[in-house]
Amino acid sequence: MIRFLIKGLLRDRQRSFLPTLVVGLGVMLTVFMHAWVTGVIGDSIEINARFESGHVKVITKGYAENAGQVPLDLALEGTSDLLSTLRDEYPDMNWVERTKFSGLIDVPDDNGETVSQGPAMGIAMDILSEGSKEIDRMNLRNALVRGQFPEKSGEILISEEFSQKLGVNPGDEVTLVSSTMFGSMTFYNFLISGTVSFGARLMDKGTVIIDLQDARMALDMYDATGEILGFFNTGFFERDLAEKRVKEFNDKYAEDNNEFSPLMQSMTSYKTLATLINYSELLTGTIIFVFILVMSIVLWNTGLISGLRRYGEIGVRLAIGENKGHLYRSMINESLAIGIAGSIAGTAVGLMIAYILQTRGLHFGDLMEDAAMMMPSTYRARITTPAYFIGFIPGVFSTVLGTMLSGIGIYKRNTSQLFKELE
Repeated sequence: MIRFLIKGLLRDRQRSFLPTLVVGLGVMLTVFMHAWVTGVIGDSIEINARFESGHVKVITKGYAENAGQVPLDLALEGTSDLLSTLRDEYPDMNWVERTKFSGLIDVPDDNGETVSQGPAMGIAMDILSEGSKEIDRMNLRNALVRGQFPEKSGEILISEEFSQKLGVNPGDEVTLVSSTMFGSMTFYNFLISGTVSFGARLMDKGTVIIDLQDARMALDMYDATGEILGFFNTGFFERDLAEKRVKEFNDKYAEDNNEFSPLMQSMTSYKTLATLINYSELLTGTIIFVFILVMSIVLWNTGLISGLRRYGEIGVRLAIGENKGHLYRSMINESLAIGIAGSIAGTAVGLMIAYILQTRGLHFGDLMEDAAMMMPSTYRARITTPAYFIGFIPGVFSTVLGTMLSGIGIYKRNTSQLFKELE
């Protein structure tokens, strides 16, 4: 019987094509919206990960307890071996070294006398190594205002607002006054290669970015670094996997009574970021639920109207003696076939569109010039496991429900109504 009904649907396009098309479009929008909302909100979280915490972060236990003070004397040592271990044990992650420090930027005149100076917050990262992705990861290409990126040792980037305050330009020489890893004072000369605008007041006030090897020379940090950040190769924070990695690493390497032992933390280890992630997950779920509910109502109406329009056909079939229960079940089976076919087609098209936007994204850099650092310039969709089946909720369930409700009228038909409809 089901085979017979499917043949009838394929041969009668008026009865099958339009409902299947409507279901397919609704499912496509549902799948695409799920992937898009998941990706956009995920990109907002990624900005914090790329700049501040990584998906996971390895620091010393002492550094973690005093992270707000950026204690270089509690930095990781022997990082070349530790980095090699992390890359061997967790090859599905990209590991990078970062060092944060503070100090003064001094601007001398031709005689070496101080013209101006200001407090600076420094970020050291791998800029000059071949194949390094730090510039793109930090979205610095869109943040560059004047000059160029460092091309050799001894060159730095400085925030545009800070450069205006100090009265310096690309090509000028400045001196970093800071303290080393061992607490002694250090003076190190740098050449400004370019200026950047972060779009965040706190950072634009006095941030400098230097190459990691220059920072090691200036701060006496041979084979040492403040933090090692890990990023999943998928490009998105995976909460369950990150927390699993944290537990595995800390059980193996963390020592309770050693403030210099390595400690791994995930994004959820930080109260502010954990709140942001929880809020984002709640927001994503709410948006998707509302959209699915709306699409379910639309497709429910589609099934309802489709059933109502067939009351003439239903009257004929009842008049020639077809059993009401059999007729009702056949209509449900037809709507089930339409729902499944439309859901499969809609899911396939929705995933295809989402995949294109996941790999290429939509670029909004021209609209975000003033916030190039802290806001993603390119938004991407993200295909997750629920995207493969979430479209079947409105596609099949709502369509069948609409047909079931409209078909209830079958049991209320009587002979006098049938003859009147057939006239």
